[in-house]
Amino acid sequence: MSTSPTPTASRDGIADGIRRPGPALAFLAIAQFMVFLDVSIVNVALPSIEHELRIPESALPYVITLYGAVLGGSLLLGSRLADSLGRRRMLRIGLALFGGASLAAGIAPDQTLLFAARAAQGLGAALIAPAALATLTTIFIGGRERAKALGLWGALTGIASVAGVTLGGVLSDGPGWRWIFFINVPVAVAAVLLAPRVLPETSGLRRRFDLAGAVLLTGGLLSLLFGLGETIDGGWSSPVVIVLLAAATVLLGLFVLVESRTRVPLVPLDVFRGRLLRFANIATLFLLGTVVTVFFFASLLLQQVLGYSPLQTGLSYVPLAVFVAVGAGLASGLVAKRPGKVILVIGLGMLTTAVVLLSVIGQDAGYVAVVLPVFALAGLGMGLSFVPLQIAAQARVPEERAGLAAGLINTSQEVGGALGVAVSATWAFRRVDELTAAAHGDAALMAAARVAVFHDGFVAASVFASVALLISLTLLPAIPRHSGPVSV
Repeated sequence: MSTSPTPTASRDGIADGIRRPGPALAFLAIAQFMVFLDVSIVNVALPSIEHELRIPESALPYVITLYGAVLGGSLLLGSRLADSLGRRRMLRIGLALFGGASLAAGIAPDQTLLFAARAAQGLGAALIAPAALATLTTIFIGGRERAKALGLWGALTGIASVAGVTLGGVLSDGPGWRWIFFINVPVAVAAVLLAPRVLPETSGLRRRFDLAGAVLLTGGLLSLLFGLGETIDGGWSSPVVIVLLAAATVLLGLFVLVESRTRVPLVPLDVFRGRLLRFANIATLFLLGTVVTVFFFASLLLQQVLGYSPLQTGLSYVPLAVFVAVGAGLASGLVAKRPGKVILVIGLGMLTTAVVLLSVIGQDAGYVAVVLPVFALAGLGMGLSFVPLQIAAQARVPEERAGLAAGLINTSQEVGGALGVAVSATWAFRRVDELTAAAHGDAALMAAARVAVFHDGFVAASVFASVALLISLTLLPAIPRHSGPVSV
């Protein structure tokens, strides 16, 4: 197999051989946008999906967690494959898989095909994201040009989360929830066909890739997610739960063993010797567990308790997203002047407070008086937290491990979100049958039961946020000041 050589430097900061960097950047940005759009676009559609496919409420989290777990568990493998087999090639394979899985999700007649398609989407996304980022950094090689490209990249990642919940509401209220998946298909087909015209083929350092490590990590995460999910209906003593959790323990233990012995590990364990990187990733795990859990339960609360339509739910998130952008902008300016750890602690404190307030929100809460202020506080806290953690996760890392550090923080984000929803749903939905039976069909009592369940979900999220805050206060070392652009 042969690939074109990696582009070399040119005077204007764009690699030699790249005649049209603008279309290349647009292509890569759209691919990345599609990947992150599907992290959030499903949230608002969850009640519609639940109703049409008759998915038990206890299984509903899998629509979110399967995508995040497979994406997070396969990201580092996707990066290695792109380096070894060609970045454009893996990008096209990932886009084709993502598009095919989206079509399957859109036509799914039941939860089985939908869940399988969401997992396949996650694998496709894990091939797209690292290949796209690596291609971008080989095209834009000058400091100024790369900073601009990465700034756009980071901005679109944040915008995608907002566009996802808004677009999910528009499509669910319009042509139907299936179109949140169908919309990916023509984009993926066009991207596969256009890639050879706008992107160079590049490859990095050729080396063996740790397929065994990737399979063990992803398999362990999936076993853990399904094991937690089964506790809702079967309890902790269920044979299925015991087998799944035992399998998760064995697979994740084998993953650590393989990584400690293989010559080219997926995750070199010695990278965690640095306290800054180690605790930044752990804090990120809990932060994203908080964020994704909030989106999950807030979408259900707004529609199933406060009576919002999918479109109203999507639009209600717009101010939250604006405050995320405001917080990130403030943090990006402050990290060069003030200690990053202080900014992080303030942000996590605000987010923790906001989630606690969500856990006591009433059935008659008004949007302007109650929901909007809490969303604003949560969004500002998220924005202030994301930036210093991104800096902490990549500071003091040797140049040759910069890609690994970036992959680890992205993995922590995706795995944290998936595990956060799995754990919080296990806790929140444990009382559904009991509360429903106690309501005896009374509408008011049924509504109160639903509120109690969602409150428990927010309580779990507040615990995640508190743990992230405690780690940042007591274990995370000082974060170096940063003067360059920060992508979040």
